[in-house]
Amino acid sequence: MACWLLKSEPDVFGYPDLVRAGREAWNGVRNYQARNFLRQMREGDLCLFYHSNARPSGVAGVARVVRAAYPDDLQFDPGSPYHDPRSDPVAPRWSMVDVVPVAALPRVVPLETLRALPEWQDSPLVRKGTRLSVLPVTPEQVRAALSAGGGDPDLTCP
Repeated sequence: MACWLLKSEPDVFGYPDLVRAGREAWNGVRNYQARNFLRQMREGDLCLFYHSNARPSGVAGVARVVRAAYPDDLQFDPGSPYHDPRSDPVAPRWSMVDVVPVAALPRVVPLETLRALPEWQDSPLVRKGTRLSVLPVTPEQVRAALSAGGGDPDLTCP
């Protein structure tokens, strides 16, 4: 199993929306590097749910992958803003995974706090200019974020 960070704007789809939905397809990713990370995800992988473009931006909860990568259906929907007319149904260009909520953090862990944690020093998330919506994270980074947010630090990936 692996650990990941998924970014979403809370006014578009926040952690409380995932809790309400119970299960959600993580679709609409249109960056090749982020797509490749989605394709590496496996059932059971743990994900930090990060609120981006928020006040404050930060880790808000934990989710788990319950379905590994499969073709993103929005790429074939002409009515979707994520439609990709160049994507071929025989060899789809874009992928998605399904996630479920695991636990909301008692406190959002702001980006500034993550930057101050030694475990996060090498993460692309804390570097200026990193805009990927899907990133790998280490088990140590997950534990540090959960501890900082008042969550269960034992809730981690192997």
